[in-house]
Parts: sequence; C-alpha cells; structure tokens
Amino acid sequence: MNLALFDLDHTLLPIDSDYEWGQYLVRLGKVDGTQYQLKNEAFFEQYNQGTLDIHEYLNFALGPLTGNTRTVLDEWHTGFMRDVITPHISAQARALVNQHLHAGDLCALVTATNAFVTRPIATAFGLEHLIASEPEEIEGRFTGRVAGVPSFKAGKVIRTEAWLAQQGLNWNSFEQSIFYSDSANDLPLLEKVSTPIAVNPGNALRQIALERGWPVLDLFA
Repeated sequence: MNLALFDLDHTLLPIDSDYEWGQYLVRLGKVDGTQYQLKNEAFFEQYNQGTLDIHEYLNFALGPLTGNTRTVLDEWHTGFMRDVITPHISAQARALVNQHLHAGDLCALVTATNAFVTRPIATAFGLEHLIASEPEEIEGRFTGRVAGVPSFKAGKVIRTEAWLAQQGLNWNSFEQSIFYSDSANDLPLLEKVSTPIAVNPGNALRQIALERGWPVLDLFA
C-alpha cells in the first residue's frame, strides 16, 4: 500500500480556499469589508513570500467563526462551496485523486487552511482523511483560537505523523509515500516523503524541484 498526501490550495484547486473564504465573507457583508480585505491580501502575500506568522494569521482567519452558530456558518459555507469552490474543481484534479483512491492507497488532504473551510472540500474530492489547522471549539462554538499544532510548514510533518500513529502506522508502513504540493512552504513534508511531486509549483519550489530532480506536474496547464 502507498500513502498519497495532497496539498489543497494551488495544488488540487487553482485558487486559495483560505483567501477566497475571506473574500466571500467580505462579499456577504459579514466582516468589515475594507479593513478585512486589506489584511486578507497582506497575509496572502506573506504566505507567498514564505514569511507568514501562522498563529497571527489564524487569529485573523478564525475570528469570523466566533459569535455565530454552526447552523449559520454552515449556511455561509454551503454558498461558498456552490459559488466559489465547486466551479474550480477540475476534472484533472479529480482524476489525480481518484487514481490513488482506486489503487487502494491511503489518501489524505494535508492543508494549512482550517478544517471548517476545508472539510467539505475534502469530501467533495472523495477524501475521507483531512489534516488541517483545527479551530478550537468549546461547547459547540468556535473560540477564534487554533487547537494544537497548526498544519503549516514543519507542522504538516508533525500532524501527519500523529495521524499515522493513531492508525498504528508510520512512514515505513508504506511501499511509497507521495506528497503533491505547489509551495516551498511545504518543503518539510516534501523532504519527508519518498516521492515529492511539485504540482503547479511557484517559482521557488519549481527551482528546487528542478535542482533535485523531483517530478513537476502542471495540473492546470
């Protein structure tokens, strides 16, 4: 059996679901439009530059989840899936995931984006397992804080290994471990697996992949 891990934003999706969720809240009028959009864009640029403080960002991104019931939040997310995410799920991305699912590989979506935003997206791809930054919940309400280690940079390795251990598995349990990602932020996990694959890579990761002889897949070309 192989292990197949998939990053989400700009890997399986040609957009950033975290950024787009923020923009969607602006359009709904659920946040202070001008200020929120400026901060959202600033954090997105920091991510692209590899300078993002993940805890500072999650404090920002998880804030709008507080003060609302899950029923209300789920209604917002249903519209987000319909209007933003589903139109960007391509046949190529579905085929890549299905290739591994049909082969009987253990598959998981591994993303820094929080689990509230990404759980329905994982389900849309047919992926049962999700490793994401987890919003803290107390008595069924989000607190605006992150629970545990964020699934970002080296945190993706920590969280993936913890998930494997829960199932009595480790890296040596697989003939091959594969991770698909677009971003140099994911170097810790790309370097951990036996088969790193750069998908739609940014300039930094593309250069690293070429230097190291990693496969490069331009999924949306």
